[in-house]
Amino acid sequence: MKKLIIYSFLGLLPFTNQAQENVNDLLAAGVADAKRFTTDYLAPASDGLAYGINNGWFNSAKATGRFKVDLSIIGNIGFIENDKKSFQLNVADYENIRFPDDSPSKSVATALGHNDPDITVIVTYDDPIFGNSEAEITLPTGLGAENINLIPTGFLQAGFSPFVGTQLKVRFFPKTEAEDAEIGLYGVGIQQEFTKWLPADNLWPVAVSGLVAYTRLDGNYDLANTSTVEGENQQIDTKVSTLLAELIVGTKLKIINFYGAVGYLTGTSTTDLLGTYRVSDGALFSEEIVDPFSIEQDVSGVRATVGANLKLGFFGLNADYTLAEFNSATVGINFSF
Repeated sequence: MKKLIIYSFLGLLPFTNQAQENVNDLLAAGVADAKRFTTDYLAPASDGLAYGINNGWFNSAKATGRFKVDLSIIGNIGFIENDKKSFQLNVADYENIRFPDDSPSKSVATALGHNDPDITVIVTYDDPIFGNSEAEITLPTGLGAENINLIPTGFLQAGFSPFVGTQLKVRFFPKTEAEDAEIGLYGVGIQQEFTKWLPADNLWPVAVSGLVAYTRLDGNYDLANTSTVEGENQQIDTKVSTLLAELIVGTKLKIINFYGAVGYLTGTSTTDLLGTYRVSDGALFSEEIVDPFSIEQDVSGVRATVGANLKLGFFGLNADYTLAEFNSATVGINFSF
């Protein structure tokens, strides 16, 4: 599970283990074609990652007491819908790639899907000796090949209330390594209960609050043990930065409370293929490519959450469900001091 969470954070496991087997031919077809394919291949995984790391920021609309500290362990599961498992590869969008049967387009797997049966393409490249040459390659499959239909994420979170109705929050996933992958995550947020500004706020049956939170994830995958292309310092580097704004409404009961929220998420993910790659065709042709490409993708969307919170003394437990581009379920174990 630890490795699965790390690779889900990176959103790159299928690319590193399988697409890298074909990167020689893809890069030979041209950096532009390799970048275009990789962009479409990774896009759903990047979006799912951005949504996943923003769940669990709140478990109530009611502010904790002044100077109170909250500690939470949060686990989240994002559900992968079928429309995120494939994309349409249009040959007209590529310079040097076509299908063996000359189809104008086909539906192929993203990093979250699976090609069954395998799908091949013909890659054309310019050999300085023999002129135009061709090679047939198998397109990479994705997480669906392992029957994985979920994107798990998890982190630790702490909150502190310096003022009445105001809670400052931080979350993190400590920098962790698993085999050749490394990730780290942190986030900061502030939640303000607006009903605390009203006179006799204790008489109101519900609390209304707002939340603004920033989350940043940094990940790296060392390709030294997986790349089939000669070179140095080959690695994939990914960065995801997001900003979340939520309006939260919830009950103010002593033991069990219910809450709901609507919010808006915006963010950017950047994926860099770094290092030196010597693309070759036997002993006759060799081309050295340094830091082949960088992919930047934006994500934004509305989300809605409903949940419940059980509190027994200093111990609490909450669960909620979020409707968004990637629907998800979140569970939190909470301690208040």
